[in-house]
Amino acid sequence: MSMKPVLRPADPRFSSGPTRKRPGWEPSALSGAPVGRSHRSTTGKARIAEALERTSALLEIPHDYRVVLLPGSDTGAIEAAMWCLLGAKPVDLFAFDEFGRRWLTDARDQLRLENLSLYEADYGHAPDFSAARDDHDIVFTWNATAAGVRVPDADWIAADRTGLTLCDATSAAFAMPLAWDRLDVTTFSWQKCLGGEAQHGMAVLSPRARARLADYRPPWPVPRVMNLFGAAADDSAMFDGDVLNTPSLLAIEDYLDALRWAAREGGLAGLIARTEANVSALTRWVEARDWIDFLCPDPAVRSTTSVTLKFSSPQTAELSPAEARALAARMARLLAREDAAFDITGHKKARPGLRIWCGPTVETDDIVALGPWLDWAYEEALAAG
Repeated sequence: MSMKPVLRPADPRFSSGPTRKRPGWEPSALSGAPVGRSHRSTTGKARIAEALERTSALLEIPHDYRVVLLPGSDTGAIEAAMWCLLGAKPVDLFAFDEFGRRWLTDARDQLRLENLSLYEADYGHAPDFSAARDDHDIVFTWNATAAGVRVPDADWIAADRTGLTLCDATSAAFAMPLAWDRLDVTTFSWQKCLGGEAQHGMAVLSPRARARLADYRPPWPVPRVMNLFGAAADDSAMFDGDVLNTPSLLAIEDYLDALRWAAREGGLAGLIARTEANVSALTRWVEARDWIDFLCPDPAVRSTTSVTLKFSSPQTAELSPAEARALAARMARLLAREDAAFDITGHKKARPGLRIWCGPTVETDDIVALGPWLDWAYEEALAAG
């Protein structure tokens, strides 16, 4: 049997969602939450409005873009955008992991878009973004959480496009720079890069997106909880804290706590720097090992948040997918039992392996301490198999 490492990560939570809360978080951070109050009260609306304002400031969103709060996490936000905005133009949709393929299914099988072009790539690889056309609407994921792949930049999106871009940025916002001038609808949740509580989604709307909301109505019905048309007006109450259904003021208090922490950490630049320090530490460990490698072979499109790894040793080369998945599960159980790492197996539909969250709420020292535990768990799990 191999020797257990001595030093454990101070916080073993490396889940890719919901993710680790900000360093030093305690339940007392929520003591000021206006629970039992109406979200329509002056206090309730003020909390929601503050969350919108702080989000805009932290993400450095252009002054003429607007932020709205939506139900259903990032899924609710991106589907609201698709249901309200698509159908006016042909659509180019790019999918390269489980979540992008969900939006593909929505577009193809639910909305049944007639002029739909699909561009797919297998887990660990990026599709051909150069196929995007400037007179089409574009739907894509900035960071493929299950595949460990991200878009390297937005240069492939035309600055003078006539179509809209709809971007699922849920594991990229707050951890990667986003090219706002190329994005018309950008959605994300609180449970990813800032470690917030799950439930709510956000949508950032450009003036061009809001003009589409004013001028276009799709041929299909839009459920009330997905109805963005009220955001077309410049004086929309949605920008001041009105919401489509009842939000959790406790979850909003938690999000505000995360936003305030992020501001103290140096804002967006500080969050990106924390993320890049984490992924650099993990990369150094991976590159010094022969039994593990990145699922995404191209560093230019490799995710810096949801880092996805595959087994690469001669001992694992002959394993079937089911056997490799069982090996990853044994490793995860060993690590959880030792309080060294929680929730690090890859997505169930991805290639079997591990997935380590490196977003901004993770401490780099914990990534460094994790490496020897992964080595130990691999040896133990391989021997037990």
